[in-house]
Amino acid sequence: MKFRVLALSFALPFYVFAQSSDDTAFISARDAFRAGDINKLERAANQLGTHELATYVENYRLRIWMEKGDPGNLRDFLQRNDGSYVAEKLRADWIRWLGKRSMWNEVDAEFPKMLAPEPDVTCYNQQARLARNDRAVLAEAEKHWLTMLEPPEACRPIMDALVANQRISADEVWARARRQLEANRPGWAKTTLNYLPESQMPDSRAYDSAISSAMSHLVRQPGNWSASRAGRELAAIAVSRLAANDPRVAAEELEKIKNRLHDSERQWAWSQIALQGAKKHLTETVGWYANAGKTPLSEDSAQWKVRAALRAHEWGVVRDTIEAMPAELAAKPDWTYWLGRALKSGGRTSEADALFEKISGQPNFYSNLADEELGRAVLLPPKAKPTTSEESRAALDNPGIRRALAFFRLDLRTEAVREWNWSLRGMDDRELLAAANLAKRNQIWDRAINTADKTRSEHDFTLRFLAPYGETVRPAAQNQSLDDAWVYGLMRQESRFITSAKSNVGASGLMQLMPATAKWVAKKIGLRDFSQGRVNDTDINVLLGTSYMRLVMENLDNHPVLASAAYNAGPGRAKKWRADRPLEGAIYAESIPFSETRDYVKKVMSNAVYYSAQFNGKSDSLKTRLGVVGAKTADRMKDEDLP
Repeated sequence: MKFRVLALSFALPFYVFAQSSDDTAFISARDAFRAGDINKLERAANQLGTHELATYVENYRLRIWMEKGDPGNLRDFLQRNDGSYVAEKLRADWIRWLGKRSMWNEVDAEFPKMLAPEPDVTCYNQQARLARNDRAVLAEAEKHWLTMLEPPEACRPIMDALVANQRISADEVWARARRQLEANRPGWAKTTLNYLPESQMPDSRAYDSAISSAMSHLVRQPGNWSASRAGRELAAIAVSRLAANDPRVAAEELEKIKNRLHDSERQWAWSQIALQGAKKHLTETVGWYANAGKTPLSEDSAQWKVRAALRAHEWGVVRDTIEAMPAELAAKPDWTYWLGRALKSGGRTSEADALFEKISGQPNFYSNLADEELGRAVLLPPKAKPTTSEESRAALDNPGIRRALAFFRLDLRTEAVREWNWSLRGMDDRELLAAANLAKRNQIWDRAINTADKTRSEHDFTLRFLAPYGETVRPAAQNQSLDDAWVYGLMRQESRFITSAKSNVGASGLMQLMPATAKWVAKKIGLRDFSQGRVNDTDINVLLGTSYMRLVMENLDNHPVLASAAYNAGPGRAKKWRADRPLEGAIYAESIPFSETRDYVKKVMSNAVYYSAQFNGKSDSLKTRLGVVGAKTADRMKDEDLP
């Protein structure tokens, strides 16, 4: 074993993250694999010895030699490492290699050994089954016709087979194309329309015109455009494209042509105007959805119909829309809660309480709200007994956990997280807690949190809601007159306490500061000698982050829901998302147009409840924290806009 193990005063081991010469050999092997340099790979492999990641290097060699088509060594590796993450990924690539060569018997032999196959691997298996005339594949594929909107290459023959076997009607082709257009995938929609009989296919140039020059398309249509379905559908598509920019203009154009459209086309066009109106919080949205009649709504559109009805306080529409959702969607905590609220508003209290009961008792936003509807305080559950030395040792001896720790040591975080997460499969609560504690001792805060989050009966919320860097964070929050529970709730969501975290848009550090924001705040608070290179320093990052939180709070009526939204999406957007009248904080949060920000705000606010309970030793109220978000008119002019 290449880790150096030390014993702490309480006799639990942890890893010292110091690299060895074997680590250098592994990195060399990994680089050689990526470059396709088999000679360099072989030299590095010979220097590796019994390194924890030796299986990865063997995997690299097998991948390079896969093209030679000799499966002997590969099958031996898969058997020796069965159940591991590296074997799972190698077997998936092997199936892809076999599938591309139509070696269906071999695909049939390997696929049952997959533990979590990706969609394209599943489709290669379906191709293999079709090759032996297993018609059940077509019934399985039909279920994905309206949801697999960007099929991997391996799945396209399955879609082709559905059409070739006359399992898909022209109506279903148009329905799929509409879903793809709603998801802003016009290229895929055009591909789908190729499944129509040639006599029914829209003209390619006319389609392109409806997509890219919607208003021009509507104005310049020939007089007989409504004589064919293709003409009518393209007009409806043009209206939907207009709606993406301005739903009101789209509604005006639809009014002009609605009598020349059939019910299906007209109602779908209204549903697209309504969807865009809901995302822009337009007051006409509920009426536009009413115009859409009974046109089938996508899951996204159905959820936005509920959000629009919530902002309009149309509880009957909330109830009817959720009850019309597919069962799996309606059962989500979000819509279970809001259906309960809708029923309660209509006096059906016992039915509402039964729904709240279904989702209560869990550490998440809607479960917290359901508990409070039932008159229960949100409390920390009893803390699980400490992990024993035997449980800790078992976690340390887990081969997958050891490989993950080796990747963390090498600062290969992506590979480390994948290996760690795979290793948690099938663990019981005690094993999960032992693994979470191991991560905590190694200051891998994100894995400690995410692993503790998975327990089902025994819990340790000091792991789920870790509060590291307390000597820096809590004084900084106090200096800015901020609630430290909210600060930790936000930080947990921003970075999971990874000091080196960097987002794909350039935000960095514990509090995920954008470069321009960090520079602006540093100037605002008079921080001397600030440079961007210092932004990941814990003290500087926390100082700038908490200072920005205070400035945002002051700019937004000291409302934590608005400030949380502003921290993620910008103060201008947080203000824009207010309504013309006061809104419950929960409705404001649920109707945020950006899915990332919507999820973020709900998690930050729920996190804060648990941090508060942990810090103060008593229950807290999410409803009180959410409060009421004032109307747009509550915004005052500020001397200086925030970044």
